[in-house]
Amino acid sequence: KKYSLLGGVEEFAAQLCETMNKNTGLIAAVTDRDTVIAIAGGGRRELLGKQIAPALEQVMEARRPVLAPEGRLLPVCEGNDQFSASAAVPILSEGDLLGLVLLIGTEPAGEAEWKLAQAIASFLGKHMES
Repeated sequence: KKYSLLGGVEEFAAQLCETMNKNTGLIAAVTDRDTVIAIAGGGRRELLGKQIAPALEQVMEARRPVLAPEGRLLPVCEGNDQFSASAAVPILSEGDLLGLVLLIGTEPAGEAEWKLAQAIASFLGKHMES
């Protein structure tokens, strides 16, 4: 297991996930570079602490947010088809890739949800700089 650059912020990330879940109605999650470290809105037992799927690793490596189109949602964890991400936003801090902010659901995320996920990822990145 690689060293997590987001180590120590799981509780803070969980609070941000709670906020996203309450405002969007979607399951919200934060990952480090390897695993899901925080989640709110469902799927805790199935996803928390689990290895992220290769599709999400590709989103991270590209360092670009992805809004998945209908019918092309991104699997969250390998071997679990029950949960798919409709939005995945890399968390960047001083050029370092820390993880992802995910919105998980069966429908594509809307514009407001997309902007919220981007804002949370940016906020987490800035928080890690200090």
